[in-house]
Amino acid sequence: MRIIRGAEEARRTILKRQPLAETELPAHIREKNAALFGEDLPLEQQVRRILKDVRAEGDAALRRYTKAFSGADVDALEVTRAEIEAAYEHVSPEIVEALQEAADRVRTYHERQREHSSQSFSYEGIGMVVRPLQRVGLYAPTSPGAIYPSSVLMTAIPAKVAGVEELVMMSPADADGAMSPLKLVAADIAGVDRVFKAGGAEAIGAMAYGTESVPRVDKIVGPGGLFATVAKREVFGDVGIDALHGPTETVVIADEHANPILVAADLLAQAEHDELATSILLTTSMKLATAVSAEVEKQLATLERGAIARAAIEGRGGAVVVDTIEEAAALGSEFAPEHMCLLVQDAPALAKTIKNAGGLFMGDESPEVLGDYAAGPSHVMPTGGAARYASPLGVQDFLKITSLIDVDGAALQSAGKAAAIIARAEGLTGHARSMELRLKPDASSS
Repeated sequence: MRIIRGAEEARRTILKRQPLAETELPAHIREKNAALFGEDLPLEQQVRRILKDVRAEGDAALRRYTKAFSGADVDALEVTRAEIEAAYEHVSPEIVEALQEAADRVRTYHERQREHSSQSFSYEGIGMVVRPLQRVGLYAPTSPGAIYPSSVLMTAIPAKVAGVEELVMMSPADADGAMSPLKLVAADIAGVDRVFKAGGAEAIGAMAYGTESVPRVDKIVGPGGLFATVAKREVFGDVGIDALHGPTETVVIADEHANPILVAADLLAQAEHDELATSILLTTSMKLATAVSAEVEKQLATLERGAIARAAIEGRGGAVVVDTIEEAAALGSEFAPEHMCLLVQDAPALAKTIKNAGGLFMGDESPEVLGDYAAGPSHVMPTGGAARYASPLGVQDFLKITSLIDVDGAALQSAGKAAAIIARAEGLTGHARSMELRLKPDASSS
């Protein structure tokens, strides 16, 4: 693991962000897609072609791209209730119980969040009505060797708590055309209404535009790979989206008292997600950085996804040694990571100085992995520096506000004169007349 000295060098190297659309696809994906499209197209052009085909051809394009990307021949795209019930037979009772417990905790958290979210109100005829969205599409990603039933819980439950009428989930099938039993059980526990077998840009296109099998949704939420993420950006406007989720990222701020074994484990827990994941240590101790580097190497040899984790650590990971813990906090806030772990002596005090992070995980007993699965808050968090202005997925993402204006004559007289004056100042005499006729009722008959 590389170790970098100083904030400026860190900004120039491992803390330098790359625009999503400029991300270089791995060679094996480029070769496969070049064969599919007949040429080595940039990522955005590939996604646009997929979306265009799905919009024009519907299910036929969805099946064709599903076959091309996953090797699965999927006849019936929608997962039946019988398949969902059968999935329980392939998932151990222990895992089902764990999913249910995690779901209960996520549901409880978001029910409490709902109680404190914006609520409908009216004051002197002016107010707002808060309503849930009618139909939401959930994208549930899959990567080689990883299923992510947790992502199903973390997207579906906040939507259900918000009161969304119908939840539609899209997720890739395996090469045999089957959906992971783990994912189906999680979807059932979370309250997903309909499940379809497709992934990537084609799945996003199907939810955005609708096909013969897939209903069009009002909003698409959930993390995904590069193709799904770029597709979400392309369809925004035709449909709502929660955010553009890039590869996962973690910044660990640690002082000289931190346990290098735990620091390394926290870095690798995120690095094993994806070759493009970011795992960075910010510390005041060169001794700790050196020990963590050695421990990362030791633990890599024990991970089933060690090759992926190594590629992430070597490509976008490393340690930065700075002079003070305050400088580490400022540098971490500037980077605005998805996850920030504070393995320092006084984590609550340091947390007060952190301005930007999707989630703060304070101390050895509050690891980021707990947030991934069962702490309660959704693990769908802002990436790519979006924590500067965005929040984790929650109930608020599934609610919309309708302004309410229902005033009486006194309020009309009070505010109407100002409205008419402003309208005339803007040169909109039709606006002004509409108001003035109401201010002088006798004029409405002339």
